[in-house]
Parts: sequence; C-alpha cells; structure tokens
Amino acid sequence: FVHVLLRSFQAAPYKLATEAPERWYLALLGFAEHFRTSSPPKIRLCVHCLQAVFQFKPPQRIEARTHLQLGSVLYHHTKNSELARNHLEKAWYISQQVPQFEDVKFEAASILSELFCQQNLVDSAKPLLRKAIQISQQTPYWHCRLLFQLAQLHTLEKDLVSACDLLGVGAEYARVVGSEYTRALFLLSKGMLLLMERKLAEVHPLLTLCGTIVENWQGNPIQKESLRVFFLVLQVTHYLDAGQVKSVKPCLKQLQQCIQTISTLHDDEILPSNPADLFHWLPKEHMCVLVYLVTVMHSMQAGYLEKAQKYTDKALMQLEKLKMLDCSPILSTFQVILLEHIIMCRLVTGHKATALQEISQVCQLCQQSPRLFTNHAAQLHTLLGLYCISVNCMDNAEAQFTTALRLTTHQELWTYIVTNLASVYIREGNRHQELYSLLERINPDHNFPVSSHCLRAAAFYIRGLLSFFQGRYNEAKRFLRETLKMSNAEDLNRLTACSLVLLGHIFYVLGNHRESNNMVVPAMQLASKIPDMSVQLWSSALLKDLNKALGNTMDAHEAAQMHQNFSQQLLQDHIAACSLPEHNLISVGHIGPAQSKPRTGPPPASPACYETAAFCLMGTDPRAEPLSDRLR
Repeated sequence: FVHVLLRSFQAAPYKLATEAPERWYLALLGFAEHFRTSSPPKIRLCVHCLQAVFQFKPPQRIEARTHLQLGSVLYHHTKNSELARNHLEKAWYISQQVPQFEDVKFEAASILSELFCQQNLVDSAKPLLRKAIQISQQTPYWHCRLLFQLAQLHTLEKDLVSACDLLGVGAEYARVVGSEYTRALFLLSKGMLLLMERKLAEVHPLLTLCGTIVENWQGNPIQKESLRVFFLVLQVTHYLDAGQVKSVKPCLKQLQQCIQTISTLHDDEILPSNPADLFHWLPKEHMCVLVYLVTVMHSMQAGYLEKAQKYTDKALMQLEKLKMLDCSPILSTFQVILLEHIIMCRLVTGHKATALQEISQVCQLCQQSPRLFTNHAAQLHTLLGLYCISVNCMDNAEAQFTTALRLTTHQELWTYIVTNLASVYIREGNRHQELYSLLERINPDHNFPVSSHCLRAAAFYIRGLLSFFQGRYNEAKRFLRETLKMSNAEDLNRLTACSLVLLGHIFYVLGNHRESNNMVVPAMQLASKIPDMSVQLWSSALLKDLNKALGNTMDAHEAAQMHQNFSQQLLQDHIAACSLPEHNLISVGHIGPAQSKPRTGPPPASPACYETAAFCLMGTDPRAEPLSDRLR
C-alpha cells in the first residue's frame, strides 16, 4: 500500500504541488514518523517518505527541514554517514538563507558537528560550532547548547583551558539573559574541569559562588535539587580524590539525602519561561546511580567492603534496567567504574575467581566502545596486576603494572600503581635498584607527587614494609606509626589494619609479646569487620604464635583453627581462580587498541577523557582511578 501511494505521489508531483502545500507535506511527514516510531523502526520506508518531499520542489523552509530530518534519521539509525553528512550540510547551508529559521539552522550545525567528531574530523567540527555560536547570540537556548557542545569537544581533546574559557563565557551570557539556573550549570561544569586540572585555588571560590547561586535560585524543584546533586558530587569526589574519607562524610550524607528528595518529586511538565533554562544535568535515574557510585567509592576507600558490595549490587541492578531503555554511553561508564571497585572488593575479601570473571566482563564492555578502552585500559591492567599479586604471580604483576604506568595520564592512578609495584619488588627481594628508583618518586616526606592523604599514608606503609624486611625495626615503626596517625585521622580502615598487624609482627620479632598482642588483636578485629582475608590470615598466624609464647593454650588452639580455616578458603579460591580460562588474561601484554610511549616520571595533571551527558558531566569518573587504600 505504501509503495503504491509513494508511486502515485511521484507520478503527479506538479498537480499535488499546486494544492495546499501542507497537505502533501504533512501526509509524507506523517508516514515518515509512523515508520520511524514503528516497533521495530522501518527506517528505509521512513527515508523513502522524506525523500519523496523533494519531488514537489518544496519551498526553502520545507527543503531545509527535510534535509535536517533525513540527516538526523540517517545519522542516528544507519551507518550511512556520508549520506547523512550530505543532507545535514545542505540543511545548514539552506537554513542560513531563510530568515527566522533558528531551530533548523542550529540543530543542523549541532548534529553535523557530532557527525564530524564521529568521523574524527574534529578540525571541521570546531569552526562549524564557532560560527553557529557567533550567529546564535539572539537565541539563548541554542547559544548555550552550542557553547556546552564546543566545551565538551575541547574536553574530549583534553584541552581543558579552552573548555573552561567557553564555560566562563556561557556563565556570563546566562547571567546577562537572566538565567541563574543555567549560569550555575556552566559554573559547576567549569568547577569540575578545574578540579580535573588540580587548580584548587580557582576551584574553591567558584564552588562557593555556585553554592550561593544554587541555594538562592527559586525554580523547578527537580532542577534545583539536580543542581544541588551536581554541586555535592563535586565536593564529595574532591574529598575522595584527596583521600579524605572521614572529612567527606557530612557532604556525602547531604548528597544521599538530596537524591532521596529528588526520588519523591514528580516531573513537572511546565516548561520554563526563560528558554535559556531548558537544560537538565542528568535524568534523576542516572543521578541515583551516580550517588550509589560515589557511595561505593567512599566505602571502598574507607574499608567498608560489605557496604560497598551492597551498594554496587543495587547500582548494577538499576543500570541493567536503565540500559534496556537507554543507550546513553554514560551508563556503560558507570557500569565499568562500579565493576572496577567491586573487583578490588572481591580481591580483598578472598573471592579471586569472581574478581577475575568480573575483570573479563570489564574487558568485554570496553571492547564495545573505543572510548571506554582508551579511558580504562590503565585501570584494567592495574586490576590484573592486583589479581596477579593475590595469586602470587609476581612476574605477571610487574608486567601488568608496567603496562598500566605506560598508559595512564592521571597522577593519582600513577602513584597508586607505583606504590603497588614497589610492594611487588619488596616481595621479590632482589630488585633493589628498581625499588629505590620507585621509592624516590613516592617519598612521603618530600615532594610527594599528589595531594592524596590516602596515597601518602600508603607510601609510609610501603617504607615501613621495606624497613621490616631489611631488619631496620625502629625505622619501620616510625613509618608505620605515621601511617597509623594518618589512617586514623581519616578512617582508612584497611591501612590501619595492615599497619597494626605489621607493627604486631615487628614487636613479636623483637620479643615484646605483650605489645605485639596489643597490636594484633585490634588488627584482627578490624580485618574481620572489613572483612580482609589476607590480614585475617596474617593476624591469626601471629595470634597462634603469640598465645603459645604467652602460655595461653586454648587461645593458641583457637587461633590455629582460625588460621587453618582462612588458609583453606584462600587455597580453594586460589585453585578455582587459576583454573578459569580468564586466568590467561594475566599474560596479555596490552588490552585495547591504544598505544602509548613509556612514562618515566609522574604524568602531568591531566585527566583521562571523561564521559559526558548533556555536557554537564559526572565529576568522578570517568578517570575511574581505583580509590581504595588497597595494598598487598
């Protein structure tokens, strides 16, 4: 029926064209929309209907709009990017000749620039967006949207200076047109980029200004709460990035209360009166997952691993539901970051086989997106390195960490990898030159490469571990007491447990059994609470020997039984993990297509590419560095 109808349209175009233009146009448009929204969509028939419009030699307004519709359908639903580009370029060219045709003109420019970026033609996208921005100043919605888009493009190129400049221009423009809401979005986005650049002197006054704007703005409740979530996410991730797990708790609690408020609000269909306010940071369902994510990051860093696992399960369940209806790339980014954290959780709690299967799952997710591979290749190799340590494959661990160092451009992740690689060299016992070279770069007493409280405390622990192995016990105690002081100050429970058990071991070697017991008992209690299988194994072995030395036969027997149970659990898990086909991943030299030159020192303070959603992106991410204080 449709083919017959289209042939009848094409057979008599001149007759139909003399009738009211809207009749034939609306008929074809109606058919095209019907086919586009069919289940499944019938894109070929939709395109045929739109192409039939040109048979009638329509006026420029209809011609330009039809080219835009064809370009958009082809771009979003087919792989025919050249034909899509052809239609979008015609829409952009024709619409500039038609007065008061802003929507078609700027939408064509926006989609065409997206297509250019997809084709790696960034140098074509940037001048197009600049011209569109230049001529859109009388159209607030499109001017702001195009500024966001160009800023996003610069961010993906890691040109954060240009991106910040554009966001500053957008904030001032929004103020001039009376949109405090969109001004806050621009400023919060700029604050996020400044955090990525570690420009803390500029971040603090900007976030203070943002807080004032958000609290004073009176408008749509969901929009107001979403601004508060954005603001609080930046604050929480800033604290976590600095390793300040205790200090972040008030902000994290506010964030969790805020997302609960949003979940009770109903979406208001009333559009804002100011066109510049027609933006939203993230859908509230995405915000819920994001809050779960930062809660998991906090729990991992603090050593509340059961809590981390609980929130990871909730978030992943929510993500599975969302991905059935939404193909937004940020959802895959959330999923990868969550899996990276739960993998570390499994390694600590003695579930290596499950961790290995989840590492394989992350690999598969990244294979579906070149951007994910680029952003997470270093983290993947780091996780494989941690897994290798857990199964005592030290040569493979060294290879994985070395590859990760070559790939990362993020200072905190670089420091984290070097710290773990140093622990590998300490355990091997014969890599003195390489070890001292690494330790010079992560000296916690002098020019530590990052501001992270957690990583600096971990560096003290590594120094204490080395001194212990070298028999320099007084020096080891000094380093470990520094670790304890720092970890207690910020509730870094895993570092506290590790430091206590190592101090207990030192006192045991020195023959001070009472003091050793005073260290090992709380270490065991804390490790059981986390739970950390390796520290429990270590503590139970020490308790067995301590109680024997102190003449506590019953306690020694109980500790010996605990040690036997932990040994059996870890051995069974070790055998299960090494028997999996995924275990072969430890021999993979490089995951992903990206190649990088070897890095010999700390990288510059530039982030891995961040995934974005309507440009006002999640501030944690997408870098996704392992934020636990995990050390083997």
